[in-house]
Amino acid sequence: MDKPQGWTSHDVVGRMRRLAGTRKVGHAGTLDPMATGVLVVGINKATRLLTYIVGTSKTYTATIRLGQSTVTDDAEGEVIATAPTAAVGEQAIHDGVAALTGEIQQVPSSVSAIKVNGERAYARVRSGEDVKLAARPVTIHRFEVHGIRRDEAAGFVDVDVTVECSSGTYIRALARDLGNALGVGGHLTALRRTHVGPYSLEQARTLEQLAEELNVLDMSQAARALMPNRELTPEETTEISFGRRIAAGAAPGSPAAATADHPAAAFAPDGSLVALLADAGSYAKPVLVFAPGNGSPAVTNAGEA
Repeated sequence: MDKPQGWTSHDVVGRMRRLAGTRKVGHAGTLDPMATGVLVVGINKATRLLTYIVGTSKTYTATIRLGQSTVTDDAEGEVIATAPTAAVGEQAIHDGVAALTGEIQQVPSSVSAIKVNGERAYARVRSGEDVKLAARPVTIHRFEVHGIRRDEAAGFVDVDVTVECSSGTYIRALARDLGNALGVGGHLTALRRTHVGPYSLEQARTLEQLAEELNVLDMSQAARALMPNRELTPEETTEISFGRRIAAGAAPGSPAAATADHPAAAFAPDGSLVALLADAGSYAKPVLVFAPGNGSPAVTNAGEA
């Protein structure tokens, strides 16, 4: 789905439950209310695929405002500091972006959904607590600057960027850290997620479009795009359908043995998704089994890592 601005991911799931006529709806990776773009939603049996989507890489377009810091590291929070940006040159911005590319240690925003002693960090901040979260490793595969715009009157610099990153990355934390590295502070003013793993904005539908026609990806299509594929014989399809092991066989596109965390998608001769398989020595065993020929709705793209 293409998530609209101002909606929480939970709001979108609630709306999809009504549109699909089922309670069994989930999403793979929360987007902040301010953000828009790709939110992958699973319906009915396809909710079982969401686990394997959550850890995929994400891509965003964003605007970072230098010269102003907020309590939430984005435009929804109260401004807590401002600083002049006249001395911040374009090369310094590019150097700061380069320093935040690759494998880095990132401190998540204090208003994130990370739990601290069983309570969400943002809830502790709202109650007046000073929350300090531990740094965690994330990978910034790509951090590109597309435009630098100066507002001489206001004293800000807006930087338009694209970020491709590992799961668990906070784009507003990148904005904060870039501003801090340049000595002027920074926060996020716009964020749009364009990809979640193999799923893109081009495939996404708005809530309005889905209200007119519940046009979703078939579960088999979703699995084919997400993981290595294995085509089964009729005999293998029968065995797997009953939860039995079959002989191991390399799935095209799989560089290593399939595991429970990174399984292969196995398809019946008619193209339907039968199971997710993990290798166990000379055998492949089912991690999840789906009924072959199932045509129920699967994964749909609805609109931070």
